[in-house]
Amino acid sequence: MTSLTQNFLNPNNKPLVLGEFTIRQDEDGRYCLNDLHNASGGLKKHQITNFLRVEQTQELVVEIERCSNVSIDENSQTSNMRFGNKALNIIRGGANRGTYAVKEMVYAYAMWISAKFHLIVIRAYDALVMDWKINDKQTISPEQAGVLYNIVHTRAKGNGGIIASMWSRLKNHFKYSASYRELKAYHFEDAKFYLENIEIKEKAAPKAQNATELNDILKTNLQGLAIHMVWLNDWWKEFGGAIAKLNPNIAASVNHHFKDGACFAYHFIDKGTRLQIEEQLQYHSWNLSLQERYALDFKCK
Repeated sequence: MTSLTQNFLNPNNKPLVLGEFTIRQDEDGRYCLNDLHNASGGLKKHQITNFLRVEQTQELVVEIERCSNVSIDENSQTSNMRFGNKALNIIRGGANRGTYAVKEMVYAYAMWISAKFHLIVIRAYDALVMDWKINDKQTISPEQAGVLYNIVHTRAKGNGGIIASMWSRLKNHFKYSASYRELKAYHFEDAKFYLENIEIKEKAAPKAQNATELNDILKTNLQGLAIHMVWLNDWWKEFGGAIAKLNPNIAASVNHHFKDGACFAYHFIDKGTRLQIEEQLQYHSWNLSLQERYALDFKCK
């Protein structure tokens, strides 16, 4: 059974605050019920002595002190420390005099005062714990990483695409930089729930193409390349001589590529297309602008 954590054990922890009241702690981490009484409004009927006389309160004290594992809150780095078996600690003199109690007693006292105050205390403590967790740099343990790993691979059923998708979605959701092992410890339960419940969409396998479809695609691509080769060869016929005058070596090194390429290209062009290209080449001029070429094409149609 755990109790409220003492603030001085971890200087990064913030104290429990209810409105304008900061709740003091004793050296073992119990919280001051007197401060809680003041925070609740300080009514006489809610005095601590009245609370301690209630039979249910006395039974709670006995039950807490009967347990041997009354310890500091699990979020503390010193959770192995013990209060002994004292649920209450009454300091009778000095600046810190008052009645100090473990978390269970604090909750019981708040509930005895009113449901509203009970809720205020719970929310304040939950906010305090969340602040500890957010500032905690501890990542998930190897065992916790193994749990997440098993969830992913069990749900994916060995599908590599789904496995990659699940890890990617987890990373985007929790904003860690690389491996899921960098996930913060306080995110473990949320990550576990997320992986167990995200919708899995298996991508449909691409439709297999039959041999005829593949042959048609290959034929179309080859003819397209061949047509462009014929046009390039015509360009070379037009300007190859001028380029040879500027640099004979360059012209000589590429001349046969144009010539031989055009010869091979005609083998992949059907007769009707070949005749159409030859007709276009008769009136085509490489020196025309794009607009002039469009106008000429329209005129010849």
